[in-house]
This record gives sequence, structure tokens and C-alpha cells, in this order.
Amino acid sequence: MDQLESTTCVIAGGGPAGVMLGLLLARAGVDVTVLEKHADFLRDFRGDTVHASTIRLLDELGLGEGFRALPQSKLGNFKLPTDRGEVTLTDFDRLKPPYDYVAMVPQWDLLNFLVDAAQQEPHFTLRMNTEATNLVYDDGAKVAGVAYRTRDAASGEETGSGELRATLTVACDGRSSVLRKKAGLVPHEFPVPFDTWWFRLSRRADEQGQLASIMPRFSGTDVLLSLTRKDFYQIAYLAEKGKDAQLRAEGVESFRGRVARIRPDLADRVDEIRSMDDLHLLDVKLNRIKPWHKPGLLLIGDAAHAMSPAGGVGINLAIQDAVAAAQRLALPLLRGTLCEADLASVQKRRWFPTVVIQNVQLILQKAVFGPAVRGQMTGPPSPLVFVARHIPWFGKLPALMIAFGPRPEHAPDFARRKAPANRKPL
Repeated sequence: MDQLESTTCVIAGGGPAGVMLGLLLARAGVDVTVLEKHADFLRDFRGDTVHASTIRLLDELGLGEGFRALPQSKLGNFKLPTDRGEVTLTDFDRLKPPYDYVAMVPQWDLLNFLVDAAQQEPHFTLRMNTEATNLVYDDGAKVAGVAYRTRDAASGEETGSGELRATLTVACDGRSSVLRKKAGLVPHEFPVPFDTWWFRLSRRADEQGQLASIMPRFSGTDVLLSLTRKDFYQIAYLAEKGKDAQLRAEGVESFRGRVARIRPDLADRVDEIRSMDDLHLLDVKLNRIKPWHKPGLLLIGDAAHAMSPAGGVGINLAIQDAVAAAQRLALPLLRGTLCEADLASVQKRRWFPTVVIQNVQLILQKAVFGPAVRGQMTGPPSPLVFVARHIPWFGKLPALMIAFGPRPEHAPDFARRKAPANRKPL
């Protein structure tokens, strides 16, 4: 063991939840260190949908204008194809501006932006190439920090190790959380009938647009969902769970044919899928743990509850967890009075929205995704189409669920900042 250090709060994982929690606690005056195992944030096909709850939060933090300057596209209404044309299921147009859309922002841009803001705070520290590998305990019961190892950014070789002691350890290290496993916390897994393979295809100049809708396409057992990005389409191919080996054995030509059959308008560019290595498998999981905490340890985001990609809510739910945690833990950390009841209050606040959203995703799996990937449906359920077509206001309900979710969080007073005075107001 090379080094022994200390801080007030150590956060394992520099994703949206970890960086946002670090920013908020630092603005409260809490000494916080975020450990990120990678050298940068440049990884494709991570959660890039930034919903209204997060955009509003950034406005409250005085970061809204800077966020809107990031490269992004706007994703509008969610539509369903039917034999009588399209119907709008999720109608963001019925929401009040400026929170009436989903922003498609590369996650690395969002994280770099949040880190830049956090590094303006003297109490914030980010350590890249540093991976939390284990928990450190005091007297065998209370978590008192983490053991970590560092790697060289260029070679990837291990360069050192140490312990970082802390009053509070927060696991934000994703759905395969190392710290969750070390704490002996096992999530309850819900059955998921499908996996997702992500890839991208180019957009032509005449296809560029400021606001785009999203509409799934069905063909046999194949489902294709495309997200409109600034200069390309980010496409999700959905099929039965466990089908990855079969798809790769069939080869790239077969897969190109699948895409062309489902989306004939994209047939002229399927050669951009050069090999099956261009497909990035997401092993879809839906789970949650209970409890989210042990003495000295809190889990939030995907470490506490992995979400299905349905609705793109994962990143936003994780950020909401971070806001709730900062609101409830900043003062006890500053006073040195943190106890497990404080940690339990975070779970109590966020348990309801987590369960509600996961139950909605389970219903979607049973009613839509499961039958679709088993070839039992060629389009959306007819009752859903009837409601969407004949009850105009219905589209606002799923829009509100996606945009804000149940029990949305607001920025704590201690973290709020006004927009820079030398710039136009938001």
C-alpha cells in the first residue's frame, strides 16, 4: 500500500451521478474526492438523453446557458407506426417551454462540462485513472473509505495503490458496482426479455433538423429504434436476450439485411456497419437493491438500481438520486454528525420514484418489448393506439413521466448560482 489519505466524502465513479453529487457537495463546502478509473469520458453509447428534470436542475445551478451551448440535438415526440399512419404516444408539445423536449448530448460532453463547473469549487477533487477496488472498514463494521489503484493513462499499467479514508463513501460505480459486491449487497433481478445492440449510421444534409421525433419499427422478431443526433443516427436494434452469439455468427451481411428490411430509407448506408465489431451489446438489466446503505456507505444511481433503456431515464434518475443525497447529507457531513439514518433518508426519498419507473418498464416489457422480440406482434398494442388516437390529452402523461418522473428534485439552496452577469439571462 503506497499511500494513506483522507477526505470527507469519497465518490467511486465519475459518471453523471458521481460528478453531480461531487459538484453539489463541494458547493456546500464539503471536501469531496471523485475517483474515476478511466483516463477520460470518451465512451460511445452511454446514456445521452438529458431530460427536462436535469435541464431545469442545471438552470437552477446557474449552468443552463453553458449546457445549451454544448453540441446537442433536440428529440421531440415519441410516435408509433400503425397501418393507418402514425400516432403520437408521448407529446412533449403539451409541456410548458423551455422544458418541453429531450436533449441528446454526448455524455462525455456533459461530464466534461459538469467537471469544469465542479473544479471551480475549492472543495472538489477529481482523480482520473484511479479505481476504487475495495472498501476500508473501521472496527470491522463501519465503512471508512476505499482502497484504490492507479494506472498509467498511456499504457494502462498499474502505477500505485493506496487507501482514501472518508466519513462517507458513495458508490456510483454503475450496474456492475465493485463496491456493492464488496459490501455484500446483492440486487434483486427482474426478468428482461431483450438485449440492445447499438450502432450508428450517418445523416445526410437534407435530413438535418433541429427537432426530431422517435418512432420504433417492427419486422418479425426485429425491432429498430433510432435516435436523431446532430450529424448521425444512433440506432438500437432489439432482439431476444441471449441472441448475441447467433447474430455475430450470422455475420455483418446478414445484419445489414435486417436493418435494410426494417428501415428501407437507410438501406443506402448500411455498408457503414463495417463489421460486427461496430455493434455494441448492452446486456439489459433491471434490478434494485435494498437497502442502499450500510454504516458509512451509500449507493445511488445504477449501483442501487439498474434501469432498462426504455424511456432513456437512467441517467436522469441517477442525477435525481445525487440531488436528494446532497440535500440530505451536506449538513451532517459539515457538522460531523452523519449517521445511518441520514443515509436511509436518501433511499426513503428516492425509493418511490425508482419503483414506479421500474414497474412502468416491467409493464412495457410484458406488453410491448417481450411480444415484439418473440415475433408475437407486428406493431404497437391496439388498445394503446386507440387511447393515443382518441384521447388527445393522454400524450401529456407519458411526456411528464419521461420529462420529470415522479418526485423530481430541485437544486438545494446552497448549490444555486445565478447565470453569469455578463451573459444574457436564460
